[in-house]
Amino acid sequence: MADIRLIVGLGNVGSPYENTRHNAGFWFVDALARRKGGQWRRETRFNGEAVRAQMAGGHSCWLLKPHTLMNRSGQSVAALTGFYKFAPEEVLVVHDELDMAPGQARLKFDGGVAGHNGLKDIRARLGSAGFWRLRLGIGHPRDSGSRQPVADYVLRPPGPDDLQAIETGIAHGLDVIDDFVSGDAQGAMQRLHGAVGRPPAADT
Repeated sequence: MADIRLIVGLGNVGSPYENTRHNAGFWFVDALARRKGGQWRRETRFNGEAVRAQMAGGHSCWLLKPHTLMNRSGQSVAALTGFYKFAPEEVLVVHDELDMAPGQARLKFDGGVAGHNGLKDIRARLGSAGFWRLRLGIGHPRDSGSRQPVADYVLRPPGPDDLQAIETGIAHGLDVIDDFVSGDAQGAMQRLHGAVGRPPAADT
């Protein structure tokens, strides 16, 4: 695989959305920026906040939080990838995943968007679905027998148990991110997909 040059965390900007399930992608890149010692900067040319992160082995990549709201995330992604001439396969998009239980995290390349409006807009703006995704499970309301509309569910904060599980999934993703961005997709996927039930590594 190509080295990853851009990691995009999906979410909605503003305090009403900050702690909601739909912002799991923001939570991931915020945690990664803290781990790498990066400081977010508002980048109007990219319609979002961005930071250059120094990864292991001397590799570096951009982190991006679009400020366009979820369903127009592709505007921000296309602005940055167009400016730096990044190919879709050099992009990792981190997003919440309804069809996975809280605590699960999975890497995949290409494929559909499963109704996720952020992914849908990125696919449209890049003209390709050939980018990487890190899917962070948040669960589905049907899993608990709820009839709550999905739109309401994703825009509500998770309960304490689900929040702890989502944070564990994020931590497992952080454990493999250095290997992944440097080109070891297979090794990162094997470690991540086998991590369910194991505690994440200590934050360093």
